[in-house]
Amino acid sequence: MEATPAPIWANYISPSGLKDLIWNTVPYLRERVPDTPFLRIIAEDIDAHTGDDSVLSYFRLCLAAHHTTVATYVPTDVDSKIRGLLWRDTKDLPTLRAMAQVAMEMHTWTLDGFSLRTVQCSEHGIVSGHDGEWLSVAAGALGRFLSLGHEEDAAAVHDAVHAELLRESRAFFDVCAQPGRELDTMRLAMSITHNLGDLNQGISFWSGAARASNSARQFERLAQENADGYDGVFKWPSALYKELLASEGHRHYPLRAIKPLRRSPALMLPLGPFFDDYGATLAQSQELNVAEKAETLEALVRGCKKVPNQHGYYRAIAGFKEASQRVFDQCVDAMPNAAQKLLKEPDMRQRIAIPRRSFESAYVKRVETMRRQVAATTKQL
Repeated sequence: MEATPAPIWANYISPSGLKDLIWNTVPYLRERVPDTPFLRIIAEDIDAHTGDDSVLSYFRLCLAAHHTTVATYVPTDVDSKIRGLLWRDTKDLPTLRAMAQVAMEMHTWTLDGFSLRTVQCSEHGIVSGHDGEWLSVAAGALGRFLSLGHEEDAAAVHDAVHAELLRESRAFFDVCAQPGRELDTMRLAMSITHNLGDLNQGISFWSGAARASNSARQFERLAQENADGYDGVFKWPSALYKELLASEGHRHYPLRAIKPLRRSPALMLPLGPFFDDYGATLAQSQELNVAEKAETLEALVRGCKKVPNQHGYYRAIAGFKEASQRVFDQCVDAMPNAAQKLLKEPDMRQRIAIPRRSFESAYVKRVETMRRQVAATTKQL
């Protein structure tokens, strides 16, 4: 009697285990399950799937899990699977094409309620870190098709990646050119630089023919200072990121243990370091009681010490205090003595006391300077 083939997840986390992680970080989404294609995927029962059938169903679940949680405090750890491992494990062309189709659909999935790390760029649409996640998955498809010699399939994915990179570069220049959108320019610099890094992560799984392909030469390491791809467009956001934002691109581990922050999408983190409004949201939230706000404030205070050179947590504390001195004082009184002492340190007090406008003005001036530099070297602005 022929043995039943094992499901692909025999080597990875089980579907039920992955779903438990999803509901742990976004419990409020249970009631939204029918609303979107990816939430419907999460609701599917695939535990009985085996062999090749399990590859596509598990890949779809991993994509849905990643899209749903990647902008939350505790993302599901499926990056390597959707960027490389599941592609590498698959040789069947119909299955690969079906996986690529789902990957293309992923780029159309809504971000409403799933991320606050977005920038609206008029006719160019929304740019966010989710675009980088998609680029890394598309790179997985592209590399696999290239390595197996499926040129037509590879060309279609190549064109889709190219179109996304063009969209992001044009969005950056358009927003940068608009007076009053200097902070959005900084936010775009953060997202786009991370997105290019995600694309590189997907390419890192390539081997053989893919490694030596024109796609590798065109798409790899675009954020480097000497990169000439796309007429060197991406050196501008990369320069802003390296100079002023690199310390803000951490994974926010200090906030991961604060479970009350997972209660509502309104409590998700936006793009740093501009966290004054986020701090105000925490202070004024009806979703959190005083003890929970105190726990969060303590995590921000300790995070200022744990994450060197970042500014975002200081701005969140400043915004919290500015929004409600009364709630701030209540939360400070409820914090452990050690956290209260940290809050009273001269450096901490000085940083929190910096007015929002003064803090943000340095970023505004840097973009204004860069705008003139770009205008002098390109016709884009």
